[in-house]
Amino acid sequence: MTATYLEIHAKNPRSRLIRQAVNIIREGGVVVYPTDSCYALGCHIGDKEAMERIARIRQTDKHHQFTLVCRDLSEIATYAKVNNQQYRWLRAHTPGAYTFILLATRETPKRLQHERRRTIGIRVPDHPVPLALLTELNEPLMSSTLLLPGDEFPLVDVREMYDRLKHVVDAVLDGGHCGIEPTTVVDLEGSAPVIVRRGKGDVSPFE
Repeated sequence: MTATYLEIHAKNPRSRLIRQAVNIIREGGVVVYPTDSCYALGCHIGDKEAMERIARIRQTDKHHQFTLVCRDLSEIATYAKVNNQQYRWLRAHTPGAYTFILLATRETPKRLQHERRRTIGIRVPDHPVPLALLTELNEPLMSSTLLLPGDEFPLVDVREMYDRLKHVVDAVLDGGHCGIEPTTVVDLEGSAPVIVRRGKGDVSPFE
């Protein structure tokens, strides 16, 4: 297997290339794609085998938390229980470089949920490529930061990504440079927001 390399315009992605990538995802493929923070690995939400492939690529254990990447607030409500205060936080900071931890609904696959807390990490990216993918796919992406074993930071050179991953992923979407900062992770489950990880998103509103 050799991955398909798709050069996609970061601001105006061509529909044909987006459809090609989405077809790969629907067929059980793992793709590398750009976001508003850094590059990520993504697959279909219902595909356990693809999720396990991502875990092997990253060499994570069974406790690794995947992120559900959604296109908008209404899609978030399908997979996470959101009260009025949480909704206000989400509305103010999505789309953006944040991952929010919320209580999962019954529609969320258990393998995506935290073992004990039954929470899920959810985000809405502020980047045309993943938003186009999500619109075409018409459901969320199961996703994980492209941070490879032994690397201190996520990869930024797409050609290097392709060279290192072309035999273990199905497609690499080259949307140009993104960066090395992952999302800021904010836990919204308690009485006040808790910053779990400081990343690209501004943490000051949650302090």
